Amino acid sequence: MRNIAIIPARGGSKRIPQKNIKLFLDKPIISYSIESAIKSKLFDEIMVSTDDTKVAKISKKYSASVPFMRSEKTANDFAIIADVVIEVLDNYKKAGIEFDNFCVLFATAPFITAKRLKEGYELMLKKGFDSVFPVLKFSYPIQRALKIENDKLSMINPEYYEKRSQDLMPAYHDSGQFYWMSTKEFYKQKTLFSKNAGAIILSEMEVQDIDTIEDWEVAEMKYLLLKKD
Repeated sequence: MRNIAIIPARGGSKRIPQKNIKLFLDKPIISYSIESAIKSKLFDEIMVSTDDTKVAKISKKYSASVPFMRSEKTANDFAIIADVVIEVLDNYKKAGIEFDNFCVLFATAPFITAKRLKEGYELMLKKGFDSVFPVLKFSYPIQRALKIENDKLSMINPEYYEKRSQDLMPAYHDSGQFYWMSTKEFYKQKTLFSKNAGAIILSEMEVQDIDTIEDWEVAEMKYLLLKKD
């Protein structure tokens, strides 16, 4: 099996400038994804897809490959990750290199570990899933979600008002860390959330959205706490 790690990391970031290479504690945040991919020993190639020369330079410093720069088409605000994956796989194919599976690792996901990457890969192979990615359980039953219309509060699904929490089906959301997928199935389905997907479940301490400076600071605190264990 030939596997490639694809780390999307374009230069543009409006909310946190140069987000993909901003220092997270003592080193660029993208380095955590690169190092976890290397440590896992699962990949024949670990590459960064970027349109930014600074990102490319730092990625190479941490031993990732940047064989080509991302096109303008896949570097704009409207491109989706699937577009980036297609571009990467097609460019390697033109060079005569093909992979059985790929894993998209996000550049701003310092909680990715080699252990979790291995778990996802092994689950995909063992269960025959087309794709696998880590998820997090919602801390409160989403069946009891509320809405506000014209300042009035009401339940979205009032039929669940008197249901006990333990009787409601658990719900999960994407952790935003990585996606494993079969290359063959990706070309068929053109989406990372395949029709035959599996998941590994993470804890609250292993996940943190990073969209603001406050999120960044919380993530750093979480990371330090995890390293103490």
